Amino acid sequence: MSLGLTDDERGMLAGDRGPALKLAMGLVAKAAKIMGAERLVPVSFAHIDACFYTGQSHVDFARYLADHGAKPAVITWTNNGVVSLANPELRDERDDPGMVRGARAVMELYAAMGFVPTWTCAPYQLSGGPGLGDHIAAGESNAVSYYNSVVGARTNKYGDYLDVACALTGKAPYAGLHLDEGRRAGLHIDAGTLPENWRGDDLFPHLLGYVAGRIAGTRVPVISGIPKATPLYGLKAVSSAVAAAGGVELWHGLGVTPEAPALECVFAGGETHVLHTDDLRRAHRDLSTARDGPLDAVALGTPHFGLEEFRALVRLLDGRRVKTGLPVIVTTSRAVRAIAAEQGLITTLEKAGVQTPVDVCSYYSPRIRALKGRVMTNAAKWAYYAPGMLGVEVAFGSLKECAESAVRGEVWRDPASWVAA
Repeated sequence: MSLGLTDDERGMLAGDRGPALKLAMGLVAKAAKIMGAERLVPVSFAHIDACFYTGQSHVDFARYLADHGAKPAVITWTNNGVVSLANPELRDERDDPGMVRGARAVMELYAAMGFVPTWTCAPYQLSGGPGLGDHIAAGESNAVSYYNSVVGARTNKYGDYLDVACALTGKAPYAGLHLDEGRRAGLHIDAGTLPENWRGDDLFPHLLGYVAGRIAGTRVPVISGIPKATPLYGLKAVSSAVAAAGGVELWHGLGVTPEAPALECVFAGGETHVLHTDDLRRAHRDLSTARDGPLDAVALGTPHFGLEEFRALVRLLDGRRVKTGLPVIVTTSRAVRAIAAEQGLITTLEKAGVQTPVDVCSYYSPRIRALKGRVMTNAAKWAYYAPGMLGVEVAFGSLKECAESAVRGEVWRDPASWVAA
């Protein structure tokens, strides 16, 4: 299938607008041919992951673009980095000098080129982002899943460098999830038979996303049985877990997400999986690699904590301090942290002994020094990746259990939860 380009696109490919755009358009055009696209589609927004350093090539690529005057063609926000420019003490340069210096360099290069330094894996929590039906380019897995599913914007998962190329050219391959037919569900996952109290628990979205991801793989699922009152941070949890456990870029929540008001809107029939209580119990066991006992740390904010989650954590701590010497780390974005600070939430948490760093992902190596041994989290994505990335043991639990455990200094299980029962 031949790729039709506009005069402007052909000009970029020919180098009429400089070597940076020639490189970028070359990447976009090559990807379009591989994906079978007949043309490119203009995008109105991008969120890049290439600012997350994994090697010297990330610095070299960004420096080449910067040296040739590259600027994003659309509003482009940045994913979190390996290091925090605001809290550099989190990752000591002595632990891995090359990575820490390289991570800092690549973040500074993108900021200098005009990419908006949001440094967050949860950009959808910030105002000014895309809306329903907007064509965009995103690279971070949970952001791709959330934008496609909960917002109803349209993006494929654009890997490192291709995400930047889409941002620079303002174009993406018109294929995959940009197309109506690419957004149809290939299977139905029915959670509606699960007990109502289970589906109302704040563990449920994390476990549902994990189970759905394992079933779906990379297919598009439609999930029924999600309570309509599920808060946005619950839908964030589904998006994060389904992408981590299975690579799902789009999921539909029946009666919950904008493209699935009815099953027939997204699903023409076929494969159906009915979930049972044992599926969630098994998922809880999978995500808890540690036996309950004394804690070495608590890690929250994967994806980055939102304002409502900060409010919930303050309520759960209820004026108490976490156990002396126990690191409790809640990662978030600069924008959300600023609003939380204005509302007094950050001061309250700091008085309680909670740290709220920005710019970073806490399960990535080089390890934040405080995170070792037995770590508790309420995030399925953190529980899924951290044992392999950091060599820690994970105790997975609800936000309520994490807060109470932080105060006690050891894993506490809610006797009223279905897990205890």
